[in-house]
Amino acid sequence: MLGIDGLQLLQQLQSHDAELPVLLITGHGDIQLAVQAMRAGAYDFLEKPFPSEALLDSVRRALALRQLVLDNRSLRLALADRQQLSARLLGQSPAMQRLREQIGALAGTQADVLILGETGAGKEVVARALHDLSSRRNGPFVAINAGALAESVVESELFGHEAGAFTGAQKRRIGKFEFANGGTLFLDEIESMSLDVQVKLLRLLQERVVERLGGNQLIPLDIRVIAATKEDLRQAADAGRFRADLYYRLNVAPLRIPPLRERSEDLLLLFRHFGETAAERHGLPVRELRPQQRAQLLRHSWPGNVRELQNTAERFALGLELGLDEPGQLTEAVPTIGLALGEQVDAFERALIAAELARPHSSLRSVAEALGLPRKTLHDKLRKHGLSFADTGGSSPEEAD
Repeated sequence: MLGIDGLQLLQQLQSHDAELPVLLITGHGDIQLAVQAMRAGAYDFLEKPFPSEALLDSVRRALALRQLVLDNRSLRLALADRQQLSARLLGQSPAMQRLREQIGALAGTQADVLILGETGAGKEVVARALHDLSSRRNGPFVAINAGALAESVVESELFGHEAGAFTGAQKRRIGKFEFANGGTLFLDEIESMSLDVQVKLLRLLQERVVERLGGNQLIPLDIRVIAATKEDLRQAADAGRFRADLYYRLNVAPLRIPPLRERSEDLLLLFRHFGETAAERHGLPVRELRPQQRAQLLRHSWPGNVRELQNTAERFALGLELGLDEPGQLTEAVPTIGLALGEQVDAFERALIAAELARPHSSLRSVAEALGLPRKTLHDKLRKHGLSFADTGGSSPEEAD
């Protein structure tokens, strides 16, 4: 290169990638220059003239080393991605492990994704994970809730408009799809979109172009669309509320987020994580759950899913009651400080049984079935813990059987 020698070029290359193998070739080298080059990080140093085979051998070895470096980088990146995913989507239940595997498999592709999940299940968290683990991670992530948009403005918000496109459109507006160009657009509550807007969305997904309202220019898009819904779109399509062709176009890569009630083994882990995070944010000590409070958490149905659990954990971290308004709620305190493990297990077992007794049951047999216990075992545990089916307003055990 003009105005730069080989050693200076070596330094520049290493500033971009310190693990790049660099071969230096010179026509006027000496031992001192060779030593200097190798100390500076050169992979090999060849002095003219040299046999062709010597150059080929050096290049082969350099390529093999480079491939090893790239493979190691890929493994480290994959490991970091898995660790990041596990930190974002906590849980050791089979359902959550399967969801993380599916996200890892889809993240590196360009496929559009349909996320299925109830309110509060974490659909946007999954969408952001798909974006951040993809090759689009440095591009924009644009999230929009179609259900929160008035029908009169949804097309303008999504597709944009030209000046004069309608009354009040005084200047051009760039839509969310254009804003997401080069990245990912997350479209939540897609089931709330009108059939007319669904037609335009289908065209965008198929042709990867957008046309602003009032315009006639087709603008090419390089985006990934992640849609989300809390409804069964197949049923909506059968009922005529959702276009069947759009459903089939979106359903190529579906991801279902399990509701919290289907992964109860993750519940206490999540509660503790949210509680510790809230306590740290507010500068408060971490509170420990009493056995009957753990029982209360496990018996709650969690219609608001992870969002409801997070709010409950924050309330608890602030020193307030759990605030779960349900028939299984217990008010008596069961102290755990100083209790042995067996005593804590007994206290927890008693709380679980008491919580189930407080729920509406017509017979003791119904209670036993709900707890997954034989009736005789339940009788024994009621006597052990001083509990009675009759005390809850039901009939006596003899009558209930």
